[in-house]
Amino acid sequence: MAAARSEIKQAIGEGNFVKESDILHLPYLEAIMNETLRMHTPAPLLVPRRADSATKLAGYTIPQHTQVLVNAWQISNDPTLWDEPTSFLPERFLKSDVNFKGKHFQFIPFGAGKRICPGIPLASRMVLLVLASLINSFSWVLPNKMAPQDLDVKAKFRLVQQRANPLKVIPVPLTDM
Repeated sequence: MAAARSEIKQAIGEGNFVKESDILHLPYLEAIMNETLRMHTPAPLLVPRRADSATKLAGYTIPQHTQVLVNAWQISNDPTLWDEPTSFLPERFLKSDVNFKGKHFQFIPFGAGKRICPGIPLASRMVLLVLASLINSFSWVLPNKMAPQDLDVKAKFRLVQQRANPLKVIPVPLTDM
């Protein structure tokens, strides 16, 4: 949080509102979004695909007309593809050109190819804009003096992933601090 707030202050300036054009100057915030999507893939199973013809993949034969489910969550948490996959390390995206736009198959939270989510460009810009605005305007406090290490980050495995226990935080306007 401190690194994100520092980046926002440096790029935008103290007390200024975040504009959409500012997003280009916030690479660490974008790395945070990417790492969050990697660790907590919104839809763990991508839209099913159907094999038009029999094919071989990774030594397996997939018969024609087989419905294939891609587990994007497992790919994003695979230790053969990611160093320390259970650790939140946004810096991994600062040193890499890997992104979720469908060309890097180790990170496809919104699919790839013809079936990739068409809303990615708008959604990613809006998430960054809202997140930057919230970080720029508020300090976030956990209730009952809870420590960040005590947060339960487990998820329920559903069609769309959600937290097992909802996150509760208290916004404190930065002007009040």
